[in-house]
Amino acid sequence: MLPARIQLLSQRLSNQIAAGEVVERPASVVKELLENSLDAQADRIDIELEQGGIKLIRVRDNGIGVDKIDLPLALSRHATSKISTLEDLESISSLGFRGEALASISSVSRLSFISRTPSADVAWQVESEGRAMSATITPAAHPPGTCVVVRDLFFNTPARRKFLRTEQTEFQRIEDIVKRLALSCYPVSFSVQHNQRVIHRYEKATTDAEKQRRVAQVCGPAFVENSVYIALENAGLKIWGWVSQPTFSRSQADLQYFYVNGRVIRDKLVSHAIKQAYRDVLFHGRHPAFVLYLELDPTLVDVNVHPTKHEVRFRDGRLVHDFLFSALHRALAQVRPQDRLENTTQNPGSTIVASSSTTGVFGDQQRMPLYSPGNLSSLGGKTNFNPALGQIRNQMAGYDIFRTDSCVPTTLPESPSDFPPLGYALAQLHGIYILAQNAQGLIVVDMHAAHERITYEHMKTAAATDGIKVQPLLVPLTVAVSEGEADCAEDFSEQLVKLGLIVDRLGPEMLSIRQIPVILKNADAEQLLRDVISDLVEHGSSDRIEAKRDELLSTMACHGSVRANRQLTIPEMNALLRDMENTERGGQCNHGRPTWVLLSVADLDKMFLRGQ
Repeated sequence: MLPARIQLLSQRLSNQIAAGEVVERPASVVKELLENSLDAQADRIDIELEQGGIKLIRVRDNGIGVDKIDLPLALSRHATSKISTLEDLESISSLGFRGEALASISSVSRLSFISRTPSADVAWQVESEGRAMSATITPAAHPPGTCVVVRDLFFNTPARRKFLRTEQTEFQRIEDIVKRLALSCYPVSFSVQHNQRVIHRYEKATTDAEKQRRVAQVCGPAFVENSVYIALENAGLKIWGWVSQPTFSRSQADLQYFYVNGRVIRDKLVSHAIKQAYRDVLFHGRHPAFVLYLELDPTLVDVNVHPTKHEVRFRDGRLVHDFLFSALHRALAQVRPQDRLENTTQNPGSTIVASSSTTGVFGDQQRMPLYSPGNLSSLGGKTNFNPALGQIRNQMAGYDIFRTDSCVPTTLPESPSDFPPLGYALAQLHGIYILAQNAQGLIVVDMHAAHERITYEHMKTAAATDGIKVQPLLVPLTVAVSEGEADCAEDFSEQLVKLGLIVDRLGPEMLSIRQIPVILKNADAEQLLRDVISDLVEHGSSDRIEAKRDELLSTMACHGSVRANRQLTIPEMNALLRDMENTERGGQCNHGRPTWVLLSVADLDKMFLRGQ
């Protein structure tokens, strides 16, 4: 059989092939059209839809428009006003740049493109219907700006149309696109109309309060109330936005918006850095929520790596990863109870009055400190015989977590301003919870979870101060790896030494481990090395050693913390509350469970129908 002759594809077939990558569903069309409107400097965009965008998509903006002489090229492939040279491609600042969107959309729909520049007296219209790729230009009535109308999507490719979901599902996909862009373009107003009914309206947001209001519109008021605002700039990188407190987590990763220079992306490197920052404060199986904006020089990021432009490639991925991790890790560590309580609003008609029955409750009893090296020495398992852990115990020997020498009033303050954030202890409930009164109402503390976090943070500080203690292996461990892994171990030998690992290359596919951290002497060294190399290949750094160390310290802190049914004195309870207020990540235990909750006076009034 003779080979088929090579031939040049027709423009129509080429566009339909390209449309398969660019136009997947109605939401893809809306995304491309909205990005064009934003690149045209529009500050108002109206979206009209029918039947989930399958029957009709109309996007109207008040941007700079397109000149009449450029309209014939508007529906041609690789025709764009956003780049012209290779240097432009290496420093892209616009959302669109390939010049494929309109050509792809017009090849699978009936498209009408109307535009008018601010200086023009009349608008001009160009139309295309799938098969007829030659565009005709006619005058039209339209204010300055552009209106793109897409009808009967996939009318000439029924196979693609069959893969579309229900009208409601397709509309929800479009909603997601609009929400993402609404969060990236605060000075732009958006309106969404579906089947002649206005569904969403996002007004312009220029002030901080208006921006926060838009975030609440998109992500919900609960997210704003339970998030931390961060802003940090370093080494040419700037990160700002909102991250949820660990107590506000999701069962799915559905409330996560990350932008690079205004472009929403999904990136493994970014996800890994954020996951690391939440590592020991998030409950197992839960996901954080965030709206974050990373700004950097456009030449340091390549956005031309995926047809949908959802993925990017950073020139220095390790720098970006470490910057994101440190920024979020620091922000979460600095959250204190008073920060969370700032969002709490009281019922204007309610006041906090100290009952006479509380007078004289605070006694001066003393007890043996609940934290001491002796508590931890009773731990079972291999950790008892680890010399590094013994050093940490020795460093902690002088630390009394339940010191009772702090000044405690004999009566509750009358003024709310005189209360500390977590208030003063009133009683202990079922040997598990501490009940305390603060300016807002009633604080309920899980004493084991709180003590566990405090102990854990002090042990981490002691371990970090002492540094990574290492020990040579009596018999070096030989590990068979791939040639790529061996090359990586050789290239990152300095980073491995900093992590406490000394690894020699014995051959093209053979490594030898000669030294490991003392604290991990009972760990699986071979698997640990493989995991570290995998992290170094993908992210340029690894926290496996630190994670393993923290896992052991967390276990020690859990076993060494106060248990249920341990009766505490009032001074001991207050000492615990004060330590919680000064401990990093004190709102969650090592496993991500909350350590305290607030029942405000307003909440209690609702329970008892007061004032109704």
